[in-house]
Amino acid sequence: MKNYRILFTICSCFLFIYCKPTKETVQIPDIIDKPIVFDETREQLTLEYLKSRYGLMQETAIIEPKIIVLHWTVIPTLEESFEAFNPSALPNWRPDIKDVSGLNVSSQFLVDRDGSIYQLLPETTMARHVIGLNHCAIGIENVGGTDALPLTEAQVKSNIALVKYLANKYAIDYLIGHYEYTLFEDHPLWLEKDKGYRTVKTDPGEDFMDKVRQATKNLNFEPVPKKPTTP
Repeated sequence: MKNYRILFTICSCFLFIYCKPTKETVQIPDIIDKPIVFDETREQLTLEYLKSRYGLMQETAIIEPKIIVLHWTVIPTLEESFEAFNPSALPNWRPDIKDVSGLNVSSQFLVDRDGSIYQLLPETTMARHVIGLNHCAIGIENVGGTDALPLTEAQVKSNIALVKYLANKYAIDYLIGHYEYTLFEDHPLWLEKDKGYRTVKTDPGEDFMDKVRQATKNLNFEPVPKKPTTP
């Protein structure tokens, strides 16, 4: 009987070691639904974007998230940021990209300056927020980002919580700032066909990214690709 008890104890230890959950328990952040328009026009423009920019023929605007991209809006308020993203078609105030597609820019999430998190689109619905990677990227926009209205510590904390939540829910490989998107040009995930279609980005700032990365380093995201060195 004593030997059986010893064997049971050993087996229990092994079960404890090898049956631990592979993902930590992550608290779901408070997310407020604030959907932007996703009507037939937006859906058709999204499907056209997937086809013309990426060569993807899809019947729905569904994506498989692999990347989280952090942004700033450079717009001072939540409502003004929301109104910028809400129309299905691209307004005339973006002449630098209006000829590429009529699809308006947007993201899946928008974080206000007090840290409140708003969901604009389902996580697996494509939003236009990052050249070359929209087909696999979840975007998190942050209200502000100017010298007069720098991003806040409350936004840092909410981005950290949201990144942890999304990485626990999906097979996310990369966490990047918008300013890093061109580093993926030679990566298998990069699908943009037009080599001349690029815009210079600085959002959400290196300091903001460093804080979010430091707080989520236990998630073991893949390192961002490096630009090849020229001989």
